[in-house]
Amino acid sequence: MFAAATADLRVLFASRLVRMFAYGLLGVVLVLHLVASGLNPSRIGLLLSLTLFGDVVISLWLSTHADRWGRRRTLVAGALLMALGGAGMAATRDFFLLTLAATIGVISPSGNEVGPFLAVEQAGLAQELADRDRTAIFAWYNLAGYFATAVGALAAGGFARLLRYENVSAVMTYRTLFWIYAAIGVGVMALALRLSPAIEAPQEKTKRAEPALFGLRESRAVVLRLSGLFALDSFGGGFILQSFVAWWLHERFGAREAALGAIFFGTNLLSGLSGLAAVPLARRFGLVNTMVWTHLPSNVLLILVPLMPDLPLAVVVLLARHLLSQMDVPTRQSYVNAIVPANERSAANGVTSTAKQLGTALGPLVAGPVFGAAILTGLPFFLCGGIKIAYDVLLWRAFRQHKPPEEK
Repeated sequence: MFAAATADLRVLFASRLVRMFAYGLLGVVLVLHLVASGLNPSRIGLLLSLTLFGDVVISLWLSTHADRWGRRRTLVAGALLMALGGAGMAATRDFFLLTLAATIGVISPSGNEVGPFLAVEQAGLAQELADRDRTAIFAWYNLAGYFATAVGALAAGGFARLLRYENVSAVMTYRTLFWIYAAIGVGVMALALRLSPAIEAPQEKTKRAEPALFGLRESRAVVLRLSGLFALDSFGGGFILQSFVAWWLHERFGAREAALGAIFFGTNLLSGLSGLAAVPLARRFGLVNTMVWTHLPSNVLLILVPLMPDLPLAVVVLLARHLLSQMDVPTRQSYVNAIVPANERSAANGVTSTAKQLGTALGPLVAGPVFGAAILTGLPFFLCGGIKIAYDVLLWRAFRQHKPPEEK
């Protein structure tokens, strides 16, 4: 399968690796950096939401114009914003300037993919692949990302511990990591420039019987329904961004940066491996069934995390949750690309990804006021798990009969 991979595929995988490594760095230290900079919980929640709203606007605008403007050019623009956002966050402690840098730049509070990259790269991957390889390649693509995020989290913890041993202040330690993030953005830009013209969308004349909405025509109704459900799922996830969980473990159990890095190395690695495990399940039980019936128990485990009496048990339950929680990711991506027309894949990927980012952005805005009480109540975990369970039930009811071509 991989022997025939083109140079463009290798570049796309390399870009995914280095970019997700950078997101893993910030997922551990972002909230810690904001706390060290003197921000209170309400302001942190507001900044996280504005960061994610900025990612939503950037992602939607760039991804829905990528096929017209050029996919390579769009990836370069996203990488430039990533570099500028990291540099801006490193250069100041002022709330207004931090918010400006985080909103305009491509910053990932969740440790997950943000910006236009995912939608554009998925369109490129689907263009390079045979249909029979779609789910498997998406699983490997996600595994590469989770592995890189895990290594980034581990590196953030180790680097922070090293600088603290050298008596470097917490603020300066976190600023250094943001400068590294900005440098990685420059590297992502260099990789995007290596893509060949073959990655661009085919310029075919198509019938335009009705006006497009965000580039969608024939698939508009189904994509909008899916987007609403994905936004609900991500809204729940916005209550427990990785950066928030890192802060919660630090405050509740006294976990230090090195321990947090090791914990999130484990969670991200298990998340990536769970995506590979989803491939045979999807072939046996179908994409929608795999998405739902692996996601439900992971959300029950999430609700149990704040009920654990000590750090080791909380980590065990968290790891168990991540062993199941991401089986829906490659199956969801494959499902979207399977049920929409080929000439609407880029737009469909962009709209559904943006809906997820929008849902994630709303979570911290609502959760900000409860962050202060989260140590004693664990309320964000309960809200997240309950909302995600509701999403699973609604998705199964709405789409269990809507089969992709390979299942008909």
